[in-house]
Amino acid sequence: MKETNKKPFSLKSFMLRTLTDPVLWYTVLIMTSLMYHFRNRDKDDNLGYILALGCGAVTLVVGWLLFRLFDFIQKHHIIGSAAYLAAVGAFAIAVKVTLLLGQKDYPITWMLWFLTPQDSVDYNFWFAITFFLLFLIFMTSVIYYFTRVRYRIFMNFLIFIIPFVIYGKEYEKMPTLMIILLAVGYILLMVYYRQLKNSDDTVFVERRRSWKTISAYAVIFAAVAALFPKPYIEADRTTLETLISADALTDKLVNMLNMFRSSTGGQRFRTKVRDVVVFEVRSDDDFHLKMATFSTYDYDEDTWNVGDLDLYYDQRTEELPLDIGSPMGLADAFLHAAEVDETYAEKYDLKKYLDSGLKAPEVKKATFYTVIGAGGLGYNNDTAPVPQNAVRLTRCSKKGELATLTGGTVVAVKSEFGNSDSFTFEYVPDDFFNTPVNKEFVEHLEKYDYKELLEDTENALMFEKYSDEEDIKLAYDNFATDYRYYDDYLSDLLDYGDNERIKQLADELTKDAESDYDKARILESYFYNNDYNYDLEYVKAKGENAEDFIFETKTGVCYEYATSMVLLARAAGIPARYCEGYSMTQRERGYWNPSADHVVTTKDAHGFPQLYIRGYGWMDFEPTVTDPVLKKNNDVSATNMLARAGLIILAGALLVLFALFLYPRLSHKLFVRSAQKKAPADVVKSIMLRICRLYDIEDVNTSAEAAGLVRERSGADICETALLFDRAAYGGEALSESEKYTALGEYIAAYTALRQSKKRRGITNRQIS
Repeated sequence: MKETNKKPFSLKSFMLRTLTDPVLWYTVLIMTSLMYHFRNRDKDDNLGYILALGCGAVTLVVGWLLFRLFDFIQKHHIIGSAAYLAAVGAFAIAVKVTLLLGQKDYPITWMLWFLTPQDSVDYNFWFAITFFLLFLIFMTSVIYYFTRVRYRIFMNFLIFIIPFVIYGKEYEKMPTLMIILLAVGYILLMVYYRQLKNSDDTVFVERRRSWKTISAYAVIFAAVAALFPKPYIEADRTTLETLISADALTDKLVNMLNMFRSSTGGQRFRTKVRDVVVFEVRSDDDFHLKMATFSTYDYDEDTWNVGDLDLYYDQRTEELPLDIGSPMGLADAFLHAAEVDETYAEKYDLKKYLDSGLKAPEVKKATFYTVIGAGGLGYNNDTAPVPQNAVRLTRCSKKGELATLTGGTVVAVKSEFGNSDSFTFEYVPDDFFNTPVNKEFVEHLEKYDYKELLEDTENALMFEKYSDEEDIKLAYDNFATDYRYYDDYLSDLLDYGDNERIKQLADELTKDAESDYDKARILESYFYNNDYNYDLEYVKAKGENAEDFIFETKTGVCYEYATSMVLLARAAGIPARYCEGYSMTQRERGYWNPSADHVVTTKDAHGFPQLYIRGYGWMDFEPTVTDPVLKKNNDVSATNMLARAGLIILAGALLVLFALFLYPRLSHKLFVRSAQKKAPADVVKSIMLRICRLYDIEDVNTSAEAAGLVRERSGADICETALLFDRAAYGGEALSESEKYTALGEYIAAYTALRQSKKRRGITNRQIS
């Protein structure tokens, strides 16, 4: 192979060559995708891109400097290694500083912050920068080593999947554009270092031409990969998730995150968490599971906070059963008061109900098997998963003192529930108001002064608290709790912030309703009938709250729906509270407990409202607009996004194909046509330059040498054109029209010969030394 002359050093050429380094830009892509994951999720989503792009820009600059250091190390091993250790030391100092800044007034360590789903913790900018610094020095080092120093396909693949692992640990979907760019970058890097890189026994001689084909392949690959239909797969992650959920880490994490339990902003419902099984349940019905209640709403912060009515102890005992509610709510107590007190029955006109009676729902049992613990949704102590319309806790594997709180939750008083505790509850289906006589009875009681009704009922049942009949005592205990706290319900659970718009809407919606239950159902159905959207991808703007959701955005998750219904109910005069727990709807056989027929996972985390219906008591409602079709659409949204992005990329691919394959032919025809109108000397000069570009002949060659190279490569003869070029370019002679067409004919012959030679041989990419 002919040795080429060495060119003098050019700073401009050096900077251009190094700043277009594919390895450097691949590193930038990796770090940009990683840092988008650690964005501030409480703010506008655009700020996440700003952080990611900013870190990408820093990676470009710092990575370029580190790459130059790595180049130096390859030539000067000892001094270079010392310089590298100094660079690592500088990074270590920077990491220490950012860790101290991040740890200030923050309750958990960096490692726990890193392992915890980002939607479940407050954003920590300095912890994010710590992650960036650690991974910047790590990624630049390993990517450079396994490409420039010792290329290894497997190691490069492991590096490629690191961002996907980081996102996958929280079940978050990486932005479509990042997925495509990372995939294309990985492919180009693999092709370059596997096929196009010079080695000791191989020198690549036509890299520029090969890059055109490879670039076209990369673009087409991205388009096809995005457009090609993907099957939807629901993976069973039970075994994996339970194996990696170490007890020690889970317990420590729950304890460290205790500060987040006294308030909630619904972050856990927007988190794209891993689908980890929490409970396996044996039950005949689907229902809500209540883990925590919140009484006070803050419009400015858009958060719920616990109050006294959520945390007072109602009952404390070491003996089971632990009473929670009555199968008929308060109705059983009112009816029994009429049975034992004739004056009471006459005052409230209840004799006709004594004759007909009420229809009591069937009491059923549900058993809960904890798989990884109760999820830490309780306050101070872990709470048991209390099913909707729970009557009593009849069995609990955990020994020790248990209690019911005024919010209706069950807690372990002096310790916490473990990862393998089980619970058996008695409950009733949510069908009390489906019976006309039951609904009529409750609505009948609402005609009277309710506070006076409660007082009279207490007097009538004064001695029933000592009854030996279990059902009567249970009915009284349930009534006594509401009687004791009813004034607090009116003072604390009717607060809607005096928001005029919410009050006007609540009054307008419920103006024709005759009972609390009818009002509640109207408020619940309002969200289904007024174009509200359930969207896990929606990012709330700073300062956005329930009022904005109701009247402006109409887009959110269960937190927004439940919060809005609670505030509307309060404005309509119905005491209400916000609850968090799970929605138990997945009918599936248990993995660890084959007798279970329901599975509750982290993705089932749910917020819902509870309203106090006079005459009945606390009742769950479900205003959240969602259905199986919507869930399926959310599950496959990443595929749809890829398909849309694929259409755009496909259009780009067609343009690239046009530029690479169609443009040369079109350009050739346009050149021949335009040459016929130009002066002969100008045409000959253009022809010689164009032939040199087509044949990749460098400008250091003379016209005669160029003619020889053309003959060598394709067999075409352009000697006459070379002579005409010398006469026109160096002699300044005017050429004739016939000479112009002679040169034009040789150009067409050279162009045709080059195409035919490529068809015969293909493009030779490598020349053995």
